[in-house]
Amino acid sequence: MSNHVDWWRGAIIYQIYPRSFYDSNNDGIGDLAGITQKLDYVADLGVDGIWISPFFKSPMKDFGYDISDYRDVDPIFGNNDDFDDLLEKAHSLNLKVIIDLAFSHTSEEHPWFLDETKKDWYVWADAKHDKDNNRVPPNNWVSVFGGSAWEWCEQREKYYFHNFLKEQPDLNFHNLDVQSEIIDICKYWLDRGIDGIRLDVVNFYFHDPLLRDNPPRQSGAKFATQFEKETPYSTQQHIYDKSRPENLDFIAKLRALTDQYSDRVLVGEIGDDHPYKLAQEYTNGKNHLHTCYNPHMMSGTQKTLTEDLVRVPIETFFAQHSEVNNLAESVKESSAWPSWAFSNHDVVRAQSRWYKPYSYNNAFSKMLIALLGCLPGTAFIFQGEELGLPEAKIAFKNIQDPWAKETYPQWQGRDGCRTPMIWDNSIYCGFSQTLPWLPIPKAHHILNIQTQNKEKTSVLNFTKEFIHWRKIKPEIINGNHEFIETSNSNIIDLRRYNSSNETHCIFNLSCVETQYKGQKYAPYAFHIDEFKEP
Repeated sequence: MSNHVDWWRGAIIYQIYPRSFYDSNNDGIGDLAGITQKLDYVADLGVDGIWISPFFKSPMKDFGYDISDYRDVDPIFGNNDDFDDLLEKAHSLNLKVIIDLAFSHTSEEHPWFLDETKKDWYVWADAKHDKDNNRVPPNNWVSVFGGSAWEWCEQREKYYFHNFLKEQPDLNFHNLDVQSEIIDICKYWLDRGIDGIRLDVVNFYFHDPLLRDNPPRQSGAKFATQFEKETPYSTQQHIYDKSRPENLDFIAKLRALTDQYSDRVLVGEIGDDHPYKLAQEYTNGKNHLHTCYNPHMMSGTQKTLTEDLVRVPIETFFAQHSEVNNLAESVKESSAWPSWAFSNHDVVRAQSRWYKPYSYNNAFSKMLIALLGCLPGTAFIFQGEELGLPEAKIAFKNIQDPWAKETYPQWQGRDGCRTPMIWDNSIYCGFSQTLPWLPIPKAHHILNIQTQNKEKTSVLNFTKEFIHWRKIKPEIINGNHEFIETSNSNIIDLRRYNSSNETHCIFNLSCVETQYKGQKYAPYAFHIDEFKEP
């Protein structure tokens, strides 16, 4: 086994949402063969690898995050041979491949859930009764998607627990048979040749076996959410329904498996009241995750990008442990390591979230790419960020997201960031020859890849130039970092350095001209030593 396990430290990973990347068979839905056909485009960006959102067999109630067979590709995406072809093509282009496995829960159509002999593979509980003898759930836990986290099953005359949709029953990780099966599933894909696993909501695996009520959230405590107003989920401290201490023991089992292979990575997605503390715990040492993917820079409540929104998470994460507060030039394999993103398949695209709703600005989009790429940690770019795509406005009649159907019109859900990629300016933007599963907004057409490739100053060509330049800057990839005090919330002044190199990075986050250290910075302008825009 190779001891080289650090390719992911400081890497840039490109997230692919397979339904919306490229449709190779013209059914309106992207597929694995489509990804394979477009991997040359991804490799040309200069990224180090790809993360593919779930493509496993599923009834698609939550578009693939409700899995009914962890070892088989869903027919809408192709088959296992198509995945092998994708993997072979990616590796031929020196691209690593990370797959996305949702183990917190399964689909209600999974054979395990339907098997009477596997009842204890899920979380079941007896009903309670109120003062009027009405049946009520066993405790106050609520679903992320709204409503109680407990669903009554008439057949079994019990409640089952679901952190997300009622069609997504939670697995019971206190059952060692469940743990063994999950380990075996990971082994199946590692043996197939994948380079890593993204573990969806990794801190949701275990629950409190005593089913104690969650206490109310403390006054003034922050909670990352898509919504400006409180939801039932955001009013609780989630200390009993997730982030349980037993989880670290199971993660150690996953790491022990992964360490039997060369150059593999475990990426955990954290969603918690104390995300950076938990992320540090989950990544510190050689028996935990390699890195944690934090969604908290992507919460939908802050409408402008400020220094604190970026600086506080980073400094909080590194301050959690003295070993990682100041990274050594030769990064220790045991040190905690973060991953950062501004956009993904679950949130409003950053170009619209921090600029204007459903709008974009090329200068702002370029600045976001450069800023993300200069932060200490591993960077994840969501498909379309390299084009400066804005959020798509989705009419209610076209909404597909089940979460949106619970929250509309307060939130249009996740469809606005999931619309198809725009390869050219044809009627369906080169994504398909037939009507796509989500409509493509007219505002996206002019940002298509074919056109941007021809424009020297496009966001796409900027992204390529910046990522390729970054590859020769070891101090940015995995060196030390220091935020310089600015007393200006619109300016980020970041120093990246090691014993032999230093790069100074200054970003104007504001939509107005800003003066800093005697220099005038145009709206969304930035200066990075030695980097020249195309």
